[in-house]
Amino acid sequence: MSWYPVALPRLDRRTFLVTGANAGLGFFTSARLAGQGAHVVLSGRNPERLAAAVAALRERLPEASVDTLVMDTSSLASVGAAASQVQAFDRLDGLVLNAGMVHTPRAREESADGNELVLATNHLGHFAFVAQVLPVLERSDAARIVWLGSLSSRLSGFGIDDLQLERRYDAWTAYAHSKIATQSTGFELARRLGAAGSPVASIVAHPGYSISGRTPRVPGVNAPSTGERFADHLQSPFTQGKHRGAEPVLVAATSPDALNGDYWGPIGWTKGAPVRQVPTRTSTDAAVAARLWQLSEQWAGVTMPVGG
Repeated sequence: MSWYPVALPRLDRRTFLVTGANAGLGFFTSARLAGQGAHVVLSGRNPERLAAAVAALRERLPEASVDTLVMDTSSLASVGAAASQVQAFDRLDGLVLNAGMVHTPRAREESADGNELVLATNHLGHFAFVAQVLPVLERSDAARIVWLGSLSSRLSGFGIDDLQLERRYDAWTAYAHSKIATQSTGFELARRLGAAGSPVASIVAHPGYSISGRTPRVPGVNAPSTGERFADHLQSPFTQGKHRGAEPVLVAATSPDALNGDYWGPIGWTKGAPVRQVPTRTSTDAAVAARLWQLSEQWAGVTMPVGG
């Protein structure tokens, strides 16, 4: 486990759940948490890919304490079924909301629930999941929810009046909107948890510009072709591997320095050691967040059990 230079505390007797854990940032986040002694639940929508990730992890960490949870964040029924399993947990010390679509469809598609597919997958599914498992997190001592933000939040506006992109769709806007929505919700939840005196912290982290070709090869998890690796290494001055992109997420999930409402990312924005950063004004705008919260509850069919 020499992938990461950043130091983390021991996590024995603690339980973490990571969504989208079968590959990329989610896998490397899960591997490091397990390496520090945590029990890690790897969640993803494909059981076979989850099994491959567990096998790869155990090859490096034979004593790792891991389990799997099948959940497709684009489906509210799948999210509800997964949440019902988590509600039976004795404790949940950390929830890393990593799952999401990066390669978005060229034309607008809808989820099974009738929501724009990228928003449903990257934001609404996680919103619904948190709403249903928050009581489990509150049973633990100082649990954390880590929302995966993105540098795209600095490169796009936020059309709160057309989040479902019914009037005009393009793939980039769909991704950027979903990530701005994620960040806004993470910060709004932090405000509400703080006001309610909850022991749970809500923190947002982004991985910079982290790509597969600069990531250690892990068969069944990360195995880019020679051509892809060569092309990605040409971008090395401003990119890093996904194992390094996982570091701000890991700090947010485990470090005593990370606090409710924080925003963590690489020191060079696209790469580097994890540091506390300043998010965009849109992500922290309370009026935008209140409207987004209302829409998210409506579209996800849930009520978040924390003060308004």
